[in-house]
Amino acid sequence: MTDIDPTAAYPVTPRNRVKRLHERGRYDRASVWAVLDSAMLCHVAYVIDGQPYCTPTIHWRDGDTLYWHGSSASRMLRHLEQGMAACLTVSHLDGLVLARCGFNHSVDYHSAMCFGTARSIDDPQEKRVALDRMIDRYYPGRAATLRTSTAQEIKATTVVAMVIEDASAKVRTKGVGDDPEDMDLPIWAGIIPVRTVIGEAAISPHVPAGVERPADLAVYRPGRDFAEALAEAQAIYEGK
Repeated sequence: MTDIDPTAAYPVTPRNRVKRLHERGRYDRASVWAVLDSAMLCHVAYVIDGQPYCTPTIHWRDGDTLYWHGSSASRMLRHLEQGMAACLTVSHLDGLVLARCGFNHSVDYHSAMCFGTARSIDDPQEKRVALDRMIDRYYPGRAATLRTSTAQEIKATTVVAMVIEDASAKVRTKGVGDDPEDMDLPIWAGIIPVRTVIGEAAISPHVPAGVERPADLAVYRPGRDFAEALAEAQAIYEGK
């Protein structure tokens, strides 16, 4: 892992500055990384020949560099040889906010938006290392236990790297924003928490008898908050 001070802030620029409700903005790396590291799914936005696209994919982080992967036949990935401006976003829904007026209904959330220039990793060995890191980022220690990917499998996969040039996090934890004149209305108001929880694992029917669930999956125990599990896996990956 790259040794970068997590308390250092990203530069505030016109593209990452939080303009609406700016008091919810965070620019320090720790805040941005916390959002990224507690999620497995991101959305990558980019423009090709004047047409905007937004692609959902799995991401992982190594210091200030974000990675994602996909098929070599992907539209986006075919345009990365010379580098391409991209914006990667992650969002967490934390609660449903119900007020006494429809206008004041909202959601609690925390999100991050990261900007940079995406490039494809073409060197087969560098790509292989990056894909092993993807496995170990989510499932600590698992890569070394797996069948080695073939050269054809590596060739069929494109890995993208993007150094975060600037970024911001945005957090909404305001509570119910009722207007003062609505406070006495006989209408229920409050917050309904929302979270993703890990369920019971369903073992593949083709796993040989006697093969036990490995220790590298201990962070994904049933009933645990998924974001907390991902954050712990990232910490293990970083050696903390």
